[in-house]
Amino acid sequence: MKYLHAMVRVSNPDESLRFYCDALGLELIRKRESEKGQFTNYYLSAPGDHSVQIELTHNWAPETYSGGRNFGHLAFGVDDIYAVCERLKTHGVTINRPPRDGYMAFVRSPDGISIELLQNGEPLPPRQPWVDMPNTGSW
Repeated sequence: MKYLHAMVRVSNPDESLRFYCDALGLELIRKRESEKGQFTNYYLSAPGDHSVQIELTHNWAPETYSGGRNFGHLAFGVDDIYAVCERLKTHGVTINRPPRDGYMAFVRSPDGISIELLQNGEPLPPRQPWVDMPNTGSW
């Protein structure tokens, strides 16, 4: 058995792709439209590693998704948690759980999906402004 992907429904694909690709740094590796099914799938992966993917599904009929926390969360290992959080902030993303410990942070996608960021290897030394930054909202 081989793990293929996790699927997340999205209400606005342009906004979601800006979040997952531009802000978070994933790559769009494939797009599939189904005229019959009235949906579009976007397959994303970490740069250089297409072995694990996220499938963003946009149903063409308008829907409102709530309770993103019920999904659980997606987790990504990153080489520099501070740099990733800074890039997310630059893109207007709220850092719900800042990386005060140099190891873990949480943000949310435009559709409320919790995204966990974990520092690869050992935690980085605590650094400002992250050390004193409070949690914001739920994660």
